Amino acid sequence: MLKNFGCYSKILSIFVMCKNETTPFITLFMLHRFQELIYSEECPKQFTYPFYYIPHRLTLLASDEVKAYIESRGDWSSELEKGKMFGVLVVRDHNAELGFLAAFSGIIAGSNMHDYFVPPVFDLLNPGGYFKEEERNISEINKMILSFQDQDDYKQLKDTLTLLEFEKTRDLNSFKNRMKASKTEREQKRSSELSSEEEAELIKESQFQKAELKRKEKYWQKQISEMQIRLSQYDDQIQQWKKERKERSANLQQWLFDQFSVLNANGESKSLREIFTHTVQKTPPAGAGECAGPKLLQYAYANGLTPIAMAEFWWGASPKTEVREHGHFYPACKGKCEPILGHMLQGLDVEPNPLATDHSKDLDMEILYDDPWLCVICKPAGLLSVPGKSGHDNVYDRIIKLYPEATGPLIVHRLDMATSGLLVIAKTKEVHQNLQAQFKNRSVKKRYVALLDGILSNRKDEINLPISPDFYDRPRQIVDHVSGKPAITYYEVLSTGPTFTRVAFYPLTGRTHQLRLHAAASEGLNSPIHGDELYGNKADRLYLHAEYLSFTHPVTDEVISFEKKAQF
Repeated sequence: MLKNFGCYSKILSIFVMCKNETTPFITLFMLHRFQELIYSEECPKQFTYPFYYIPHRLTLLASDEVKAYIESRGDWSSELEKGKMFGVLVVRDHNAELGFLAAFSGIIAGSNMHDYFVPPVFDLLNPGGYFKEEERNISEINKMILSFQDQDDYKQLKDTLTLLEFEKTRDLNSFKNRMKASKTEREQKRSSELSSEEEAELIKESQFQKAELKRKEKYWQKQISEMQIRLSQYDDQIQQWKKERKERSANLQQWLFDQFSVLNANGESKSLREIFTHTVQKTPPAGAGECAGPKLLQYAYANGLTPIAMAEFWWGASPKTEVREHGHFYPACKGKCEPILGHMLQGLDVEPNPLATDHSKDLDMEILYDDPWLCVICKPAGLLSVPGKSGHDNVYDRIIKLYPEATGPLIVHRLDMATSGLLVIAKTKEVHQNLQAQFKNRSVKKRYVALLDGILSNRKDEINLPISPDFYDRPRQIVDHVSGKPAITYYEVLSTGPTFTRVAFYPLTGRTHQLRLHAAASEGLNSPIHGDELYGNKADRLYLHAEYLSFTHPVTDEVISFEKKAQF
C-alpha cells in the first residue's frame, strides 16, 4: 500500500473532535508528515529497543527533517553549538497514516515550549505555576540571607571575632613560651644547691605563671563568648532561613516528581516518585522526565497516536566530560530514562534486547602459553573476561573447566568484552598475588593496537585525563577533573590512511574504558576507536587489540613476553 502524505515543511495541525458521554473536546496534534512517499510496509514489526538499536530508515528520514529545521533556526545556533539531544518518534495516527513527532531534551532559549516540538511532560517553567512561584519564594530567602550577611554590623562583628581569636592565640602562645623559658631557667637553678627560701620562691613563681595562664584563658574566653553571643543573634536568623530554604527545596522537588506523571501504552499512569521507588537510587535524579524520549511517548499516548519507531541524535559540540558526536544517534540514558521508559513501553511490542543474546559460545579462545602456575590466552572480541549479570559465556568459566585443579581468583587483569587480545591467568593464589603486584607497580609491559576514525596531528604523545563512571549512563565513563581517578596513556602513530590512523597504545594505568575514552574524548585524541559503539560508531567489531604482554614469571623469575598480532 502506497501513501502520499504531501510535502510539508511546517507542522500539520490536525484538529480532531473527540466525543465522550458529556461534551466534545479538541486536541491539537503537532504531527509532521514525511516529505517523500512512504510505503506502510516499511514500518518495523516491533518498536525500537531504546537502549541498543540501529536507527530505522523512517527515523532517519524524520531526523533529517528535524535537522533541517534546526539549521533554519539561526536564533538558536549559538546555544545549540554547545550541544543538545533531540529525538524523533514515528507514529501512526487515528487514520492509520504515518507521521513523526520531534522533541528536545531540557530547554532551549530558556523555554521548554517551542513550535515544531512536542511539549514537556510537565511544564515546570510556567511563570504562573506553583513551581516557578515556589522557586521565587526560595530565591527570596536566598536574597534575605545574602542581604543579612552583607550588613555592616554583621561584617564588623565577624571581623572583630576573627581578630579576637587571632589575638587570643598570639597572646597565649607568647605567654606559654615565656613559661617554658622560665621552667628551663628554674631547672638550671635547681642543678646547684638551693636554700629552702630559694626553692620556695621558684615554686611560687611556677604557681603564679600557671594561675596567670588560666586568668588569660578565662579573659579571652569571656571576650570571645560575648562577641559570639552578639553574632549568634544574626547567625540564628540565617540558620532559620537556611533550614526553611532546605525544607522548601526538598518539598518542591518531591512535589515536582509527583507532577511528572507518565503514561504507557496500556493507559496506566505513574509519577516519577512511584517509578524510582523500586530502583537502587530510590529518588529520581535531577532532570528526570525532561529527556526527549519520555516527552515523545507521553505526547503520543496522550493524543491517541501509536508509536512505531524512535531514535535520538546529538546536535552540536561534544561536552568536555562526555563523548558525543554531532549528528550521531545514541541510545537512551540508563540512569534517568531506563526506569521511566521501562514503565512507558509497557503495552508495546518492543524489540528484544540484542545484548541479551549470547553469541560468545562459538568464539575460540586460544591458549598461547601453559605451565603449572599460569597460562596466557588470546581472548576473542565479544567474550567477557569475568561473569556478568547477563550470565553469558566468559573467560573465567572457561578456565575453571580447563583447569579444575586451579586455585585462587584466576583472573589477574581484564579486557572489555569488545576488546580482543592477551590475558594472563594465575592458577594459584600466590601467583595471582605476585602478578597483581606487578600490574600495580607498573612493571608489566603492555601494548595495544587500535584503528582510529580520524587523522592525528601528533606522531606520539601522552594523554593524561582522569576518569570516573557516568552514573546516569552506565557503562559509559566520563572525563572527570574533580573526582576522577588518574588515567595515563602513551601512544604513537604506526600508520595513516585516508580517513584513519593506526596507533599503538601503552597504558600506564588500567581504568575502565581508558583507551576508548582517551581516544574519543575532545580533550584526548578526539578520534574514537573504529567500531566503538559507546564513544563512536558501530562497526563489525571494536578495532582494539591487546597484542603484547611482558612480565616476570612469579616462580622462575624469568622475564617472559608474548605477542599476538591483531587480525585487522
